[in-house]
Amino acid sequence: MAICKPTEIKDKLAKGQAVLGLDLGTKTIGVAISDISLIIASPMLTIARKKFTQDYAALEKIMAERQVGGLVIGLPVEMNGLEGPRAQSARSFADEVLKRRDMPISFWDERLSTAAVQRMLTDEADMSRKRRAEVVDKAAAAYILQGLLDSLHRELTPIARA
Repeated sequence: MAICKPTEIKDKLAKGQAVLGLDLGTKTIGVAISDISLIIASPMLTIARKKFTQDYAALEKIMAERQVGGLVIGLPVEMNGLEGPRAQSARSFADEVLKRRDMPISFWDERLSTAAVQRMLTDEADMSRKRRAEVVDKAAAAYILQGLLDSLHRELTPIARA
């Protein structure tokens, strides 16, 4: 398979497969997973980045254990809408995954996702700075994945008219 549009990922999954959401940072990878109905994203864990082969091995283990059929990778588009070096790094990461595993991969614009999660954890959850640092990456991955899942649901659910 190859990179696909976010609206296409559901059709490329086998029945009962989940989607993994990734927030790729320079030092960590935030990981979230969907339910098999593709409705809810749940934060899972944060992987400390090493070499790609080690990062991928950790992801491969999760994918095997959780019947993951696709990936959604946060694409760090710049505020002006252009793709910079971080976006190219995310695309390279996806290319390397596809060299090792045949699966659908979509990108989701992650602009301000970490800021939104930080604000939510500070304002609503009233978490300490240390605790926020421990959960922000996996929460950002869930935020990214939930954005894609919500868009799939909107596409499938007719809008009620008053």
